[in-house]
Amino acid sequence: MGVRGVREGFEELYGTAPEGVWAAPGRVNLIGEYTDFNEGFVMPLALPHTAVAAASRRTDGVLRLHSADIEGPVVELHVEELAPRTNTSWAAYPAGVVWVLREAGHEVTGADIHLSSTVPTGAGLSSSAALEVVTALALNDLFELGLSGPELARFSQRAENDFVGVPCGIMDQTASACCEEGHALHLDCRDLSIRQIPFDLASEGLALLVVDSRVKHALGDGAYAERREGCEEGARQLGVPFLRDVAYEDLESSLARLSDERIRRYVRHVVSDDHRVDQVISLLDAGEVRAIGPVLTEGHASLRDDLRISCPELDLVVDTAVGAGALGARMTGGGFGGSAVVLVEASDAETVTKAVEEAFAAAGYTAPRVFPAVPSAGARRVE
Repeated sequence: MGVRGVREGFEELYGTAPEGVWAAPGRVNLIGEYTDFNEGFVMPLALPHTAVAAASRRTDGVLRLHSADIEGPVVELHVEELAPRTNTSWAAYPAGVVWVLREAGHEVTGADIHLSSTVPTGAGLSSSAALEVVTALALNDLFELGLSGPELARFSQRAENDFVGVPCGIMDQTASACCEEGHALHLDCRDLSIRQIPFDLASEGLALLVVDSRVKHALGDGAYAERREGCEEGARQLGVPFLRDVAYEDLESSLARLSDERIRRYVRHVVSDDHRVDQVISLLDAGEVRAIGPVLTEGHASLRDDLRISCPELDLVVDTAVGAGALGARMTGGGFGGSAVVLVEASDAETVTKAVEEAFAAAGYTAPRVFPAVPSAGARRVE
C-alpha cells in the first residue's frame, strides 16, 4: 500500500486527516554477520521496501494503533500503562517505541497511528526494525523531540530489546534510520560511528539480488543465543573485551590458544568476517566493485562451515547462483532460512534467477522470491 493508501486508511479509521506520513525501510546486510554483538563491523543497505505510518498527536494519553496488513480492530492502549513483555502482538513494536521515549523523559502524550509495510516478513530483512523506526521518526517530528537518526535507532533497538524482549543488535535499526540512497552503510558497532560508502550498482552495470528462500527452520530457535555465548566465551579465553579486539593478523595464533573446537570456529568466523568488511570497503573505495563478489562467497563458506547457521536451501542458492555466473553470493541475516544476496552483472540477472528457481523446483523446495536490492534512502517524512 502506498503513501496515499495509508493516508486514506487513517482518515477512514480515525475520521480526520493525519498530521503527516512517514516511511522507514527494511534492510539487507551486504557483509559482516554476527559481528555486531562482538562490537565489530557491519555493512547493510536499505531496501526500497518500507513501513509507512500516518500519524497524529493525542494529548489524552491514548495510543491507538492499526495495521492495514493484519486482520483486526484498532488496538487501543494507554501510554501510562505500557509495560515490557505484556503485549505479544505486532503492536508491541510501535508501543515499545512510545514506552522507551517516555522512559527517557520525552513527553509523548499519545497518538493515532495507521501502518502498512511492504517489507517481506520472515525473510530476515528487518520488518520489525522498519516498524519501530517509522514510529520513532513520526513521534520525533510530531512532538518535536529533536532526536538524530542514530538516536532514533538506539531508542528503536531498546524497544525491541527491553519491551518486546528480542536481544537484537543495533544494525537493523541504524540501517533503517540512517542509510542513504545509492550507498551502503559502514557501521562500527563499538562507537556507532557511520560512514556512507557509495554503492551505485546500476552505474556499474551490476545488480544485487535478494533471494528469499521462503523457509525458516526451527533450528534457529536458541541458536543465536548459543553462538553469542560462544563468542563471549572465546573473548574471555583470549583475554579481550570482545572478539573485535582480536587482530586478523593474530587470528591463527589466537585460535591455537583455544581448546574447544566449537568456540574456535565461532572466533574464526567473527574475526575473519570483520576482515571481510574491511576488504569490501577497500575494494569499493578503489572502484573495484566486481571484486567484492568472491569476498561475499567466502563469507558464505564461513557462515556455513564455521558458524554453521546456513541450511540446504541457502547453500543451494549460493552454489547455483555462482555456478550460473554470479560474481558472488552469501546468505544474509540470522540464518537457518531467510535470504541470500547475489551480486550479478545486470545482464545476467535473469539467467541466474532462472537457474535458482529451477534448482529449487528440482529439489522440491517452495519457489523462492527474488527481487533486486536497490540501495535506498533511510527513514524520512514523505508527506
